[in-house]
Amino acid sequence: MLRVTNVILSLFAAISLSGQQQKIIDELESQKSTYEKIAFKIWKWAEVGYQEKKSSSLLKKTLSDAGFSIQTGVAEIPTAFTAEYGSGKPIIAILAEYDALPGVSQKAIPTRDPVIKGGAGHACGHHLFGTASIAAGIAIKNWIKNNKIKGTLRIYGTPAEEGGAGKVYMVRAGLFNDVDAVLHWHPSNNNNANPGSSLANKSAKFRFYGESSHAAASPDRGRSALDGVESMNHMVNMLREHIPQETRIHYVITSGGEAPNVVPAFAEVFYYVRNPEVANVKTIFERVVKAAQGAAIGTETTMDYEIIHGLYNLLPNETLSAVMYKNLLKVGGMRYNDAEIKFAQQILDTYQGNFQIESVEKIMPYSLAKRTGAGSTDVGDVSWKVPTAGMSAATWVPGTSAHTWQAVATGGTSIGIKGMLIAAKTIALTAQDVFTDPDLIIRANKELEERIGKNDPYKALIGDRDPPLDYRN
Repeated sequence: MLRVTNVILSLFAAISLSGQQQKIIDELESQKSTYEKIAFKIWKWAEVGYQEKKSSSLLKKTLSDAGFSIQTGVAEIPTAFTAEYGSGKPIIAILAEYDALPGVSQKAIPTRDPVIKGGAGHACGHHLFGTASIAAGIAIKNWIKNNKIKGTLRIYGTPAEEGGAGKVYMVRAGLFNDVDAVLHWHPSNNNNANPGSSLANKSAKFRFYGESSHAAASPDRGRSALDGVESMNHMVNMLREHIPQETRIHYVITSGGEAPNVVPAFAEVFYYVRNPEVANVKTIFERVVKAAQGAAIGTETTMDYEIIHGLYNLLPNETLSAVMYKNLLKVGGMRYNDAEIKFAQQILDTYQGNFQIESVEKIMPYSLAKRTGAGSTDVGDVSWKVPTAGMSAATWVPGTSAHTWQAVATGGTSIGIKGMLIAAKTIALTAQDVFTDPDLIIRANKELEERIGKNDPYKALIGDRDPPLDYRN
C-alpha cells in the first residue's frame, strides 16, 4: 500500500493562506447571504429522493447563471445533472446532494415541533451539502477563468443518496469514466478530514404471495403471505449468529395485510444488509435470499424480490485526504455567537452525553488509523472508480446524530450556514491544489490502484435495474 506519511508531514508544515487562496475565501464570504438563501429554500422544500425537482432546478439555475454548461436528466434520472466549466485535463469533480428524509419534519427551533406532521426534513443536511458544493464550484470556476487555468471543473448533482443510490446509476452510466479526482463533504457534528471508509450495503424488497381466505371460517383454505414474511424474519434473525460480527441486517415490514380476519394474500418486507467489505455483503445477501426461499417453501407461498439499492464501501484516498486536511486547517472551525450558544445548549439538553459546545472551534486530529463509519453512502461506488476525498463540517450541535429532528432544526439556522461555508472554502482550496499539482493526481490514482489490488473488478450491486424513481412513494 502506498503510504503518504512524509507527504502529510510536509503538507501540514505550512498552513497559512496564499494570496490566491485568500481571494477564494473572501469571495465565498462575500456571497454568504446568497448561498444562505439557497440552502434555506432547499431546507424548506425538503424533497425526498428522486423527487427533488425544485431543489435540483435551483442548483442548476445558479450554476448556469454563473457560466456552467448544464446537462440535465443524466443516467435516466430527471433530477440528476452535471455542470461543467473549462476544457481538457485534469477533470476535477465536486459532488452535490440535496435529498431529504421522510418523517423528520422539524421547525428550526430547539424543541420537537414538526412543520408538517409526518413530513420530510433535511435530517442529513443535504440542503447544506448541495449548496456548499456549488458555492465551491463557482468560486473555483472564477479562479480558473481569471487565471486562465487549464482543465475542467465538473459539478455532479446527485439525487437520492438516502436509500436511492443515485450516484451508483451515474457511475454505471459511465459519467465518471474520464474524471481524475472527486471531492465531497458531509454535514456532521465536528470538523474532520480523516480518510475513512463506510459500510457496503445491499437492499431489497421481498414480496410474498399467498391465498386469501376467511381467517375464522376457512383458515385452512388460506396461505398467509404474512407467515412467509415472519418466517423469513425469524430465519434471518437466527442467521445473525453465523455471520461476521461487523455485519448489520435491518428490516421493516412494509405490507402485512389489510384486516385481521382476512388471511393476507400479499406481504412485503424491506431488508438492508451491511458490512465493511462489499464481498461479504454479496455472500450474506445471498444467504438472506435463501432464508426467503425457505420461508416461501415452508408456508406454501411464493416469493420474489426486487433489488432497491446497492452500495460499495468507501475507499479512502490518503493522498487527497492529506491535501483536504491541510486546507481544513487553513479554514479553521467556527465560533458560536450568544444566540447560537443558547440554541446549542437547548439542543444538548434533549439528549444524553457530555459534549462540549466549544469543540466546533477545533479541527479533529488527523489519523491514518483504519476507520469505518457506521453508515453507508453511494459515494463508495464513485471511490472505486476515481480517487475520492471527503470531509465533514460542524453544521450540527456537538453530539447530534444524523437522521434526527435535532439535525433538521440546527441545519435551518445560522449554525448550519457557518458549517456549510467551512466546507465550501475547504473544497474550493483543495480543488485549487489538485488543478495546480499534476503529480498529486498521479499519486492519488496509484494509491487507488493499490487499494483495489486483487479485488474483483467493480460491478454495480444494482445489476441492470432502472433507477427506482418511485421508491419514496
